[in-house]
Amino acid sequence: MSEGGSKGVKTLLGDPKKAIIKLSVPMIIAMSLQTVYNIADAFWVGGLGSDALASVGFFFPFFFLTIAVGAGIGMGGGSAISRRIGARDRKGADNVAVHTMLLMIAAAVVLSLISIPLARPLFMLMGSGKVTGLSLQYAYPLFITIIFVFFNNVAGAILRAEGDAKRAMYPMLIGAVLNIILDPLFIYGFGLGVFGASVATVVSMVVSSLPLFYWLFFRKDTYVRIDGRDFRPDLSIIKDIFTVGIPSTLMQMSMAVNMFLLVGITSRVGGTDGVAVLSTGWRVVTLATMPLIGIATAVMSVTGAAFGARSYVKLRDSFMYSVKMSFFLELAIAVSTFVLAYPIAFAFTRTENAANIRGDLTSFLMIICFFYPAVAFGMLSSAMFQGAGKGSSSLLITVLRTIVLMPPSAILFSVLLGLDGIWVGMVVANVIGAAISFTWARISISRIGKAWGGENGVLSDRSFKTVT
Repeated sequence: MSEGGSKGVKTLLGDPKKAIIKLSVPMIIAMSLQTVYNIADAFWVGGLGSDALASVGFFFPFFFLTIAVGAGIGMGGGSAISRRIGARDRKGADNVAVHTMLLMIAAAVVLSLISIPLARPLFMLMGSGKVTGLSLQYAYPLFITIIFVFFNNVAGAILRAEGDAKRAMYPMLIGAVLNIILDPLFIYGFGLGVFGASVATVVSMVVSSLPLFYWLFFRKDTYVRIDGRDFRPDLSIIKDIFTVGIPSTLMQMSMAVNMFLLVGITSRVGGTDGVAVLSTGWRVVTLATMPLIGIATAVMSVTGAAFGARSYVKLRDSFMYSVKMSFFLELAIAVSTFVLAYPIAFAFTRTENAANIRGDLTSFLMIICFFYPAVAFGMLSSAMFQGAGKGSSSLLITVLRTIVLMPPSAILFSVLLGLDGIWVGMVVANVIGAAISFTWARISISRIGKAWGGENGVLSDRSFKTVT
């Protein structure tokens, strides 16, 4: 085992608070830069006008769907790997990694074949109208190369599952920086417009996958080894991956369905300009909440290892520490976004043909920031459930927020307040959903503690032993 792999495992099984910090910081940096790319993408596309922004907005549900499947497989495999590392079962972790890769390949092929013919009718169903052609230009290159989206998600999840968050960060940084550089070149330099933005994303994904492929299949210096010679098909491993992976995929898909519904609601209330506001503003929301995704990936790995080691103390402490840290971080971001709402909106609507949505975009940013602090409670509760292998609980709290609460709330408030009412409804639904999620998580952790003997029980904490 490499020195890096050994350090990662020691971090994962050591002090939970230190592990949360060490594992989350690289992810926060990498994912924040990726989101900066998404904002830069909207910035450059915004120069083409509001129709171009809307065309990308109609692709959002498909984007969430793709991420849903890839991230779901990665989360399922990562959770299973972390729990085996916590239980000191290295061979089991290796076999989980091989199964995860094979499932990833099969899912990527199927999703690519399904997405391409369904894109046009679904865009039309959402009300894309005159921008359907532009939406397809953006969508097709990404549909063809779904395998790279999946591989980057799964390979990164494997590295994070063994505590090697720093190395998982580098390919994400490469992809984000390269994308920022290529966007203006392909969109304006080569005159490819919206199609160029999509091609720039594809090129960046392919390049960023190369170091991951090298580390896992050639250099082989990770703690978890992907070696086909030792592979043995095992239905129990597939079931274990699916226990978290399928609910995680469905959870992400519920977000895709949620965005599909929100785009449809927004299109009917505010037309294509409303969709442009939603798609552009949501990039800012993604950047604002991106630190939470980095922290959530750390929580899933640390709580997974704690659950595998049957350590109630580490499970409880890592969860509560991450929630407190995240709440105050998001509170500061929310205040900053509220104060800077107009300058941010101006940056995306600087051209004359996009200035018509500037006022609505400013309103969106000033309203939506009120749910940022609440996201910490919901997202980290979900991550804890995933780490503990309780994917169905994570799924239920996400579906409650995205499907049961948010669309009806958006419709109700839109009747009262118009386009701004949609954003108010989104805030109300997220706050209620987060409160329910956090309460459920606290009760579940308490029950786990009682089952294991609590803080004073013999299984409450295991000291770290060197893993070879």
